[in-house]
Amino acid sequence: MAKLGFIGLGIMGRPMARNLLRAGHEVALWSHTAGKAEQLAAEEKGRACQTPKQVAGLAECVFLCVGDTAMSERVILGPDGLAEGAKPGTIIVDTSTVSPSRSRATGEALRRRGIQFLDAPCTGSKPGAENGTLTFMVGGEQAVFERVRPYFEPLGKQLYYCGGPGLGLHAKLTQNLILSNILQAFNEGIVLSTKAGVPPQLMLEILNNSAARSGLIAFKAPQVFDRNFETNFSVKWMHKDIGLMLESGKELGVPLPLTALTEQMFRAAIAQGLAEDDFCSTIKVLEAWAGIEVKRG
Repeated sequence: MAKLGFIGLGIMGRPMARNLLRAGHEVALWSHTAGKAEQLAAEEKGRACQTPKQVAGLAECVFLCVGDTAMSERVILGPDGLAEGAKPGTIIVDTSTVSPSRSRATGEALRRRGIQFLDAPCTGSKPGAENGTLTFMVGGEQAVFERVRPYFEPLGKQLYYCGGPGLGLHAKLTQNLILSNILQAFNEGIVLSTKAGVPPQLMLEILNNSAARSGLIAFKAPQVFDRNFETNFSVKWMHKDIGLMLESGKELGVPLPLTALTEQMFRAAIAQGLAEDDFCSTIKVLEAWAGIEVKRG
């Protein structure tokens, strides 16, 4: 069993850290909200810490799962951050979805201190985190990844080594680019067919038995029909990821016209007060425009 650390105990991070503890690892914990670390430490025999620096001093490998690029940089390189407490040879694994170019810069800053770094964003949302069935896309030195591969086992079942620094993030952003655009296509199609008079459940059955079948739609559509927008992955975090896609497209000279429109629809959803709801709630924007609600008959 290893001495690990975990930074960030939100919707995804808390169950991930819990699964590491239940696998028998010693896990030092920190969250921006101190009570989250203290509660999990009490429930699962972890160790709550006052700063990320303290976590790094207790761990040979530290995982983090935070909301955005600025948060990641702050807990790694900022005052009382991981870099201040980590010993040479420590491995930091960032499972957050952040800017690939800025993640590379963070990795380079750590390398100069003798600290190893992997970008390892994950997919699977809250159910995957709770059940230990996340999928990870990993960028960085392959030898470093192989050293920490056993620590991923309580967290996920699919591990993809994507190449050098930042490439795990590029893989994750591509996956979310496709998901967000599929969702927008579903929103438009199901609002149109519902207003025309096709029952939503019948339309879903048709989609599920056609070339338009999608795992995302099969999972999210029943929630929409039930008007259940409990958050597994929020509008605001997908909107953040779409922004990273557009930023990467600009850096790499790749036009992303469809994604740019989807970004505007997510921005409209946030303006409508849906930022904290599940990202399938973005359908409410089109429903309001069309004067129709998609629900079970």
